[in-house]
Amino acid sequence: MADDEDRLDRAFLALSDPVRRALVARLSRGAATVNELAEPFAITKQAVSKHIRVLEEAGLVTRTRDAQRRPVHLDAGALEAMTAWIDRYRLDAERNYRQLDQLLTEKGHPR
Repeated sequence: MADDEDRLDRAFLALSDPVRRALVARLSRGAATVNELAEPFAITKQAVSKHIRVLEEAGLVTRTRDAQRRPVHLDAGALEAMTAWIDRYRLDAERNYRQLDQLLTEKGHPR
């Protein structure tokens, strides 16, 4: 359980940066090299590599070797784990709002 929480902490921290969120968004369309990922940014390839390293350490992306290329791949499973965590609390909040709506209706207050 502590490992899962640590993984979530690293993933949410990694996604707190707009460049890393943009990299994840780009990788959601398919694997890409560092050069391809760096194209839209006004930062160095080395800076993009550092951002990718943070995403790797958070378990959000992986790299493979394909001859001379080292494509970066998004790990959809890691995003699913984050979504499941968010959904658990979203569902609790929705249930609380439904209960409040029901109570207000019973008391004769419009919603």
